[in-house]
Amino acid sequence: MNEELVGLVERTVSGVAARSPFDAAAHLRLIVEGCHVGWLPRSHAVTLRAMHAAANDGLEWVGAEAHGTIALLPGCHDFASRSAALADLARRLADAGHVRGWRNELFAVTPALDAPAFATIERAAARFLGLLTFASHLNGIIETAPEGPEARPALWISRRSPNKATDPGMWDNLVAGGMPHGSEPLETIVRECDEESGIPPALAARVEAHGVIEVLRDIPEGVQWEQVFVYDLMLPADFVPVNRDGEVAEHRRIAPAALLAIMADRAMTVDATLVTLDALRRRGWA
Repeated sequence: MNEELVGLVERTVSGVAARSPFDAAAHLRLIVEGCHVGWLPRSHAVTLRAMHAAANDGLEWVGAEAHGTIALLPGCHDFASRSAALADLARRLADAGHVRGWRNELFAVTPALDAPAFATIERAAARFLGLLTFASHLNGIIETAPEGPEARPALWISRRSPNKATDPGMWDNLVAGGMPHGSEPLETIVRECDEESGIPPALAARVEAHGVIEVLRDIPEGVQWEQVFVYDLMLPADFVPVNRDGEVAEHRRIAPAALLAIMADRAMTVDATLVTLDALRRRGWA
């Protein structure tokens, strides 16, 4: 790898670190039935207590702090009651301006993807509580000829719509999507392939799984604690992605060096940067 690429990789890595601060002391471990489901900012715990006091309706959103932990909905003891209470809480947070980008999509409140969910919550409110969430991302890698000008490696990436509630207008992986309650990683990526880039299910079924990347960082909304399931897909050289759901502003075919420059300039989302850098390193392109 030449000196220029080395410099771009170093800038990319340092940029991710700069955009990923997390101070554990400024958070409380959010628990349900003794299981860690989120990182609640201490300032948000204060907000929740103030909302409870103002409402005076008897429902306690969070319990008392104990050894750095705090219980979510200590007065609720089953899936249905917790989910109903969190639906109410999400709407109150949105009405108070603490939550934006309402999605009408439910995420699980759970300590792990393979664990039973304790409840569901409107997606837009998950990061206010610092809940663990899940997503699937795909590196769209273009098949090239073994020699000649078409032999140079390239990828497809996408730019997020300027109307997106999070990271509007930033570059992203070709396909990326949050995982609603009840979904699986592969199911999610196949669905998002069709919606975001017009990749038919038969082609999307050829994806290669490459593990999980965990993201934990403070963001303006609260905390992004996310497990990102990484996939690669080899795309025919003549394939051109087409967005179907309005969430992508444009697609771009790009060589690794130019893509590294975008990432080094912090123009790509943090999670997509990590997923892309993983692919470039695995393939010896960075």
